[in-house]
Amino acid sequence: MPHPFTKRSRAALAARSAFFMLAATAALGVQAQTANALTPSVYVQGGWAEHQTDSATVGVTLPWASWRSELLGHEVRGYWDIYASRWSFDAVPGGASHTTLVGVTPTFRLRPDNGRSAFFWEGGIGVTYMDKRFHTPEKEFSTRYNFASHLGLGYSLGAQREHEVMLRVQHLSNAGIKKPNPGDNFLQVRYAYHF
Repeated sequence: MPHPFTKRSRAALAARSAFFMLAATAALGVQAQTANALTPSVYVQGGWAEHQTDSATVGVTLPWASWRSELLGHEVRGYWDIYASRWSFDAVPGGASHTTLVGVTPTFRLRPDNGRSAFFWEGGIGVTYMDKRFHTPEKEFSTRYNFASHLGLGYSLGAQREHEVMLRVQHLSNAGIKKPNPGDNFLQVRYAYHF
């Protein structure tokens, strides 16, 4: 069965998702009174890459409660991001396949205005393991272990900043440990809830 989305329709879906996230942020733009940087969160995330590759992810974040730093008047904190993701892709013309991966990423988050801003930037580099190697007609990973790096822009919502929406770009590859190493880039949209 052919993949239900073409490259163009997937790009349009990603653009609509990003627009919806920004519109929801503007509509629900409640200025949070307290930072929720010290509580864990659970999240769901959708991702899109080239060549008909989609991902669905669930995960948890575990904050580094005792670590905090300042950078040019901005607050910097960190957390562990632990997740499981399912990639769906076209394995051969007209056929679909999937792989499941698990990962852990130490992540740094920068929140402007000494942590008072509802907006934040973040980035991290971690490791992943796939249950089978990623192989499509266009590219093939040579390893099941890979590195995942990301940059993201997010916004916190709610009276206690218990809700987050984020737009991320993630790159996954083996960093040249073994050839071939084509890597893949995902555009991701995440919703997280702090508890």
